Amino acid sequence: MSASVKSYAAVDLGASSGRVMVGRVGPDSLELSEAHRFVNRPVRVPEGLRWDILSLYGGVLDGLKAAGQVDSVGIDSWAVDYGLLDADGALLGNPVHYRDSRTEGVAQKVWATVPAPELYAATGLQYAPFNTLYQLVADRLVGARRLLLIPDLLTYWLTGEQGTELTNASTTQLIDPRTRAWSYDIAERVGIDLELFAPLRQPGDPAGLLRPEVLEETGLRGPVPVTAVGSHDTASAVAAVPASGERFAYICTGTWSLAGLELDAPVLTEESRAANFTNELGLDGTVRYLRNIMGLWLLQECVRAWGDPDLGELLLDAAKVPALRSVVDAGDAMFLAPGRMPERIAEACRVSGQPVPASPAEVTRCILDSLALAHRKAVDEAQRLAGHPVDVVHVVGGGTRNALLCQLTADACGLPVVAGPTEAAALGNVLVQARAHGLVGDLAGGRELLTRTQPLTRYEPQGDSARWREAQARLAGD
Repeated sequence: MSASVKSYAAVDLGASSGRVMVGRVGPDSLELSEAHRFVNRPVRVPEGLRWDILSLYGGVLDGLKAAGQVDSVGIDSWAVDYGLLDADGALLGNPVHYRDSRTEGVAQKVWATVPAPELYAATGLQYAPFNTLYQLVADRLVGARRLLLIPDLLTYWLTGEQGTELTNASTTQLIDPRTRAWSYDIAERVGIDLELFAPLRQPGDPAGLLRPEVLEETGLRGPVPVTAVGSHDTASAVAAVPASGERFAYICTGTWSLAGLELDAPVLTEESRAANFTNELGLDGTVRYLRNIMGLWLLQECVRAWGDPDLGELLLDAAKVPALRSVVDAGDAMFLAPGRMPERIAEACRVSGQPVPASPAEVTRCILDSLALAHRKAVDEAQRLAGHPVDVVHVVGGGTRNALLCQLTADACGLPVVAGPTEAAALGNVLVQARAHGLVGDLAGGRELLTRTQPLTRYEPQGDSARWREAQARLAGD
């Protein structure tokens, strides 16, 4: 390997799987390969739904061993969840899963103290029942002396050093997106002690060195630094959107669809709150202005219920089903919990007076049409609320493998869709590490390198946009 090419391990943890990817970066090159992939399987115990964090940490160690010698390590994961440590730094039980039911009704109790419009004006975060703020109000924090978000917890176990990375901290509903610092007023009013959190870190900050025990277990030669990246996987994925200029929307696809814009400042209006858009922090002072949509979770749950049929054949059959016969609200909280997803989708169609999808192909088509419709609505409303028009939609993440969904999104939005890269979160993770070590310039420079080195597919809008307007009106009950 050329001396000018460096290797970076990107630990990228999703809600259903984790992976350790190796990015090799040079002045004009960016290559990504998979070192290790492992299952992320939550466990339901008598007290509720929990993450198997020890299994995840074991997967990280196995992945670093498979990766071989690297110049740095970075970790990103899903947002909002956390581990609690005691005074000695020991973990107080497995972290609670965001789909656990303990936060039901908690938001309403919080709003009695801090009304929802006031909470949004201060933190810019959309309502979701699992926001960290609501989890903390629901938790009994007996014995807890430190709270570490999931990537920060794993970083602590690797290095022995504690910190709270900013992009992920911005999903807690405890950060002011204007100052990019803690909102002490909100925390005090809802009874959350911000001393629980370790000091804030920025993407690119050093996060420690791999401990000797980790070096021994992985076979790596020290010193190996750990670098703070955009540790919320969406922050890393947006950093890897291969866009030029500012007139673009993005959709980060996977278990969730995160659809929105990259802005210089948050949008904190009451209209924005009512539309349930969130203002999360990104790299270099940017704001990720987006809406959470249930995403491919709907299809994943159906496929699981059907006994894991061949997905390629299922999508081919779904493409033959007439378009937009039935659609559901892909952002509805009724689809949040696991289990019985085909039946719940059928019931939603029945209640709304639409044809009830019966076969797996019909249910799949309903899901993909519904996701495309949700993408359309989010992109349209984000442009209007932010006063920020776009010319193209970039789709990144796992959904780029689903050509039917990408084409339907182009058709629904009436805009070209550029799909790729698939491993956007891992690539964004790698780019931040490479930038911290002087191999990549600013955010625009990293995106230009991505455009030159990663496979991208363009989808042009087809068909009559009127049918999408009609489907949207039907879903709204108009």
